Amino acid sequence: METVRTILTHQYPYPHEHSRHAVMAVLIGSLFFISTDNMHTLIHKLDNNVKWWSMYGLLLGFFYFFSSPFLGKTIQPSYSNFSRWYVAWLLVAALYHLPSFQSMGVDIRMNLSLFLTLFMASVLTLVAFHITFLGLWYLGLAARFAGNRPEILTILQNSVVLSIACCVFYSHCGNRAPLRSSSFGRQLSSSLLFEQFALAGWNKGWPQIHEVKEQICTRWLGPVGSASDYPVFSKWVVYGELVCHDACIGPSDTISPVYSLWATFIGLYIANYVVERSTGWALTHPQPSHSAQHQKTTTNPEFLDMVPWYSGTSADLFKTAFDLLVSVTLFLGRFDMRTMQAAMTWSQQHGRQDGFLYTHFSKRKELWFDFMADTGDGGNSTYSVARLLAQPYLHVSNELDVKKLPRGNLLLVGGDLAYPNPSPFSYERRLFKPFEYALQPPSFYEPEHISVKKPELPPGGHSLPEYEGPQCFAIPGNHDWFDGLETFIRYICHKSWLGGWLLPQEKSYFALQLPHGWWVFGLDQALHGDIDIFQFKYFSKLAQEKVGKDDTVVIITHEPTWLLDWYWGSSTGRNVTQLIKYHLYGRCRLRMAGDLHFYLRHSAVPSSGTTPHVQHLIVNGSGGAFLHPTHIFTNFRQYGESSYQNMATYPPVEDSQKMALGNILKFRKKNWRFDVIGGFIYFILVFSMFPQCNLDRILQDDTVAGHLQQFLNSLGHALIDMLEHSYISIAGLLVLLALAVSFVPPKVSRRKRALIGLLHVSAHLSAAMVLMLLLELGIETCVRHRLLGTAGYHTLYEWYSSKENEQFPDPTGLRVRIEAWTLGLYPACIKYLMSAFDVPEVMAVTRSEICKGGLEVMPRGYKLAYYSSIFLYYWVFSTPVVSLVFGSYLYTCINWLNLHFDEAFSSLRIANYKSFTRCHITSVGNLEVYTLAVDRVPKEWTLDPNWEAENLVSQQDPSYKRTFPSQWVPHSSFRDKSCNVRVIDYFVIEKCGRKIS
Repeated sequence: METVRTILTHQYPYPHEHSRHAVMAVLIGSLFFISTDNMHTLIHKLDNNVKWWSMYGLLLGFFYFFSSPFLGKTIQPSYSNFSRWYVAWLLVAALYHLPSFQSMGVDIRMNLSLFLTLFMASVLTLVAFHITFLGLWYLGLAARFAGNRPEILTILQNSVVLSIACCVFYSHCGNRAPLRSSSFGRQLSSSLLFEQFALAGWNKGWPQIHEVKEQICTRWLGPVGSASDYPVFSKWVVYGELVCHDACIGPSDTISPVYSLWATFIGLYIANYVVERSTGWALTHPQPSHSAQHQKTTTNPEFLDMVPWYSGTSADLFKTAFDLLVSVTLFLGRFDMRTMQAAMTWSQQHGRQDGFLYTHFSKRKELWFDFMADTGDGGNSTYSVARLLAQPYLHVSNELDVKKLPRGNLLLVGGDLAYPNPSPFSYERRLFKPFEYALQPPSFYEPEHISVKKPELPPGGHSLPEYEGPQCFAIPGNHDWFDGLETFIRYICHKSWLGGWLLPQEKSYFALQLPHGWWVFGLDQALHGDIDIFQFKYFSKLAQEKVGKDDTVVIITHEPTWLLDWYWGSSTGRNVTQLIKYHLYGRCRLRMAGDLHFYLRHSAVPSSGTTPHVQHLIVNGSGGAFLHPTHIFTNFRQYGESSYQNMATYPPVEDSQKMALGNILKFRKKNWRFDVIGGFIYFILVFSMFPQCNLDRILQDDTVAGHLQQFLNSLGHALIDMLEHSYISIAGLLVLLALAVSFVPPKVSRRKRALIGLLHVSAHLSAAMVLMLLLELGIETCVRHRLLGTAGYHTLYEWYSSKENEQFPDPTGLRVRIEAWTLGLYPACIKYLMSAFDVPEVMAVTRSEICKGGLEVMPRGYKLAYYSSIFLYYWVFSTPVVSLVFGSYLYTCINWLNLHFDEAFSSLRIANYKSFTRCHITSVGNLEVYTLAVDRVPKEWTLDPNWEAENLVSQQDPSYKRTFPSQWVPHSSFRDKSCNVRVIDYFVIEKCGRKIS
């Protein structure tokens, strides 16, 4: 009963799976029936002319590259379905006009027109049925589950599937109505066929394929009988085409096999829908149990994909840009949440706990703490790091041996907690959800709870120093500041748990006193890249009054200003520099930052002349966000007055350079949402160049070199004509040029930025014009060979009307009655549906009219029809090309010019190469620094049976005490459940002295 109830609830992850499988079956059957007899004649009968081969190659190539991101997988059900049907529509509409099908002896006009007719009839019939069924439900005559309205997409897809099935049958069997023989009944056709197969197999060998098809059409799927057998329905059916070689008397009396097949499919759909709703009410009257729903939601981790930074349809990215604009233009320098935090800390003036300083770790004999930054992007990468952080122990290997590293007592997060913007959704789904999977929060935890007084310890906990579980402190990054720090304050400063990590933090910056004279200063740089004056005053006073002369400070910031200032040639973070140089006086031995999503360590080179203000500089922003390149930062050597040496780089420089090649090969696959932007931009660039009416000089030349020369000349003439007469294309070109120049990073001079932007736009304009001219040449070639533009907008409908009575006899006048009942709506819908389907014909006819009379005299509706039809095909042609050109631009800039390190790798959305830093304050006061990394992030996860068993036994125990604290483990493809974590860097900072090891 539970299984049946689950099936009838319709809670499938992909609601149209049955339709997809049906489409695949119909497609395979279509290829089988059509190709077996005719495909072998294609090569011999195809016109021996290179232009048709070229046209086919270009057409199929462009459609393949357009649909390539969606082959083999469903990226997003709605867009994948749209792209597949979109490609099928336009490709079939173009192919059936080309001469290959004529060479194969196949005329698919009847198949197309029949498909469109059946599709429209199916949609209208199913819509009428659903409206009737909903009316019965409203009157209380149907079960309550009848009120679950079907999606219109489901109706459309089912209509498409059954129409294709009928057309496949018609393409092989036709609509024949042969004379009935009294020798056989329909019930014996199957056994008779097998008997014939057996005889043929023993005596003559296996039958030919056309014999098998003949048996299938006439016996297995033969007509259901004559109209006289069903007198009640005789006036409501379409009849079959009579095949009797002029020996027939009177019209056909046999029901059309195509009509009977279509009616069977419609009846099965209606019967299935009615029975499903009726029995569903009886079986699912009690609501599904809570445990069943919970079990259903935990079969797979609820992970989000990496943020699509080049999406043209993402509302999150537009909100991010808007929030950044507001934060920078309105609040930067005018309103600062850090100033408000300092002003609201009334107890700071009275000597009580101020909410910035925490000393509860200082009495411990030793301490392990972790540092990570830039998390909350893709679920797989964020969870991979969080899971490693949550393990009680990690057995990691280095070049010499295997070490056992315990979990950190303290987790420091260096900013950018969630991408792309700090919204409740991004924090909950991209940050909190993966960390809760890695280390579950306490059983009493409520996600909606707001902490008023921190720390909120578990029941039985007396004080923060006595708490044994892991704790977390975080500083905000630039992405956390896009909303003025509101979400960070709410989720970090006013919540008590990040998964199983306790959050004692109350402010956006903090100071931690650790054992053996070690301190951690967590600084909030906001969007300035620097600390504010109140923050500077607080930490300078702390350094003077609390930090001992022999103590050591670790400073964590979000931005690695030493590296970014070197790259951009700027000078930021001056207050931080002043704090380190004049108030800590050499006590800052280590700086750690994120923002750049890789690992890089530089250590000061010993010198007798100067003493470095900071000994070690670490960048580690590999906590879950996309990867950044390392090869453009290899020349960093100087910070302040000291020289530094690169000690560790991850990933290696050679790998970083190779990964940049993915911009050429994979840009569109990774950023298929960029189609909306790219296709629209290209169409605007060439909008004023359509149509090209004078293409004689290209088509009349007989040599390849002549064709190419005339093609280039036509491009030049089109460009000059655009510059002289166009408005829309010129405006689009100027806007694109301004955007391209401003897109170039200000690292280079204005002259170089203008040159790079101009070359970039020139490449796009050239590609757009080439595509425009290729499309125009294809249309012109078909028009000259009378394959397009011969009869008008309704060519397909008029042809079908002339053949309909012959192929589908209607002696009872059913079609006339339907037309009268629908006030002419039914035939009009079919007529305009066929015109809308035949986009190339509309394009060619309108183009011919424009070339004859000029664009100015054309009615507005004709102009709209022309440019709409052009855009449909031009979008398919342009989207792969614009991605290729833009990806090549990014690759050239990142590998040759050292530009666009952010833009060129955010496009790749690389989830691999993740790392975090684990530090150990030993019992003698030394700081051991391990950096742990995984090269490959799992993409598939499975529920950990050990976690599940332990969870059943010890549900009330805190998760940090469990042996298996994480809910998900990598799929079996990963032999090592720790994802082959390894040590990529290790060094020690001694308590006394300045030794670097």
